[in-house]
Amino acid sequence: MSSPDDERPVEMFDDDLDILPDVTGDERGAGWGERAPDPDDTARLLEDRPPHWA
Repeated sequence: MSSPDDERPVEMFDDDLDILPDVTGDERGAGWGERAPDPDDTARLLEDRPPHWA
């Protein structure tokens, strides 16, 4: 014997909504008051390189 829930049609939908983001704003540097990174951060990365990485 089947119950009413077994016979009820279920509509599946996929509207591509992000219910929860993968990374929230407070997990990024800007959430901690840091400045936003430049799109080309190569110069800063080379400047911040440790001395033993010569």
